Amino acid sequence: MLAQLFASKTRIRVLLKLFLNPEVSCYLRELASEFELSPNSLKVELDNLSEAGYLVREQSGRSVYFRANKKHPFFPEVSSIVRKSLGIDKLIDEVIKSLGSVEAAYILDDYAVGKDSGLIDVLVVGDINRERLNELRGIVEGKISRKVRVMDVTPEDFEASRDVFLKRPNWKVV
Repeated sequence: MLAQLFASKTRIRVLLKLFLNPEVSCYLRELASEFELSPNSLKVELDNLSEAGYLVREQSGRSVYFRANKKHPFFPEVSSIVRKSLGIDKLIDEVIKSLGSVEAAYILDDYAVGKDSGLIDVLVVGDINRERLNELRGIVEGKISRKVRVMDVTPEDFEASRDVFLKRPNWKVV
């Protein structure tokens, strides 16, 4: 989906990384290593996105950090496109609509920091129908071509272990 919209594969990877979870900030060499690109070729994309206002550029010592600009007028739309391209919106909608009482849902680990590893870890907090959850997980995996690993906990268990759950990289989606 994004390949038809954006000609640069590097730009797509940057948008996925930084717009999937806008709290993430990365420096040039970290991204170049993760993407297996030369820093110079990646710098061109980062500079272009920064100049257009899509990314915020911050200097810290000798490192320059980049993150999504949540104040950009197109931020909500770009963020929505990124999430839709990964199918995360489908996963959340399916879970919320038919599982019962869902108080919160979190994307954990790789996807929470904008890394498309092919495995989406989800934490669902609520009193839900586990059998239906497993059915939906299989359906969603087929639709988005990614493995989904779901952990469900009651609100009481979540509160008792909140620090343990939220110590992991997380992104609250509900």
